[in-house]
Amino acid sequence: MSIADNILATRMAVGRTQEQLAEAVGVSRQTVAKWESGETSPDLEHAAALAETLGTTLDMLVSFDGGGMGIAAPPRGKHLFGNVRVGERGQVVIPKEARDLFGIKSGDRLVVLGEEGQGLALVKEADFMAGVEAVMAAARRVAK
Repeated sequence: MSIADNILATRMAVGRTQEQLAEAVGVSRQTVAKWESGETSPDLEHAAALAETLGTTLDMLVSFDGGGMGIAAPPRGKHLFGNVRVGERGQVVIPKEARDLFGIKSGDRLVVLGEEGQGLALVKEADFMAGVEAVMAAARRVAK
């Protein structure tokens, strides 16, 4: 997707009008319309202000590719790593970018969590157990 597509999809995802976005960034509504149509592109200063206002990063605003499905650039700290295929025995390959970002290495143990209607989540076993221990410690303090 282009920056124009990302500005439009992300603005709509966060529920802002062109007028609201224009006011927050310090430009006219017509300027936002031109950015969203691809007629013009924001300069670096305005692109940074757009990313801040829309709650995403400049990199995501410029380079995010939602596969042409109108998906907004993800918020800061949230990531979309793409699609994976499930193998015959249920195995999936976690994208390299995700492994690098979260420090997942070959041999690491992951906990698979799921919520019906929501999906699956993977958590490093050590991180999951640290969370369990923190909850148990809090419960013990309350019980005293």
